[in-house]
Amino acid sequence: MLRHLVPAQIRTPFAKYSHGVEIPAGARLLVCSGQLGVGHDDTIPEGAEAQARLCFEAIRALLREAGMSVSDIVRLNAYVTGREHMAGYMAARDAFIGTPPPASTLMIVSGFTREDFVVEIEALAASLD
Repeated sequence: MLRHLVPAQIRTPFAKYSHGVEIPAGARLLVCSGQLGVGHDDTIPEGAEAQARLCFEAIRALLREAGMSVSDIVRLNAYVTGREHMAGYMAARDAFIGTPPPASTLMIVSGFTREDFVVEIEALAASLD
């Protein structure tokens, strides 16, 4: 079983994430490349929330392909191109992840391969089956 860590000795997380997640020996790992907010038809919606939802749907598809689910995610790394995109990303993330939430990092970066992209998300998942 995954163990989500939020020690009382450190500040409570700023948002919906765990400070750490312990993965027991013998777990299968899935490492997801960074996913961009682009549809199967190559359309790129405007706004961080819409793009983040597409990123999370891609991650969900990768999890399914590996026989895993959202509850197996132990870490999210997310990148946005400005502070103005944080709220949209976080709304999509909070709608996607369950409880307890995974460990998470959100960084502001200068850009991606195309100017239309404002969010990129990568994930690490672990399963004990």
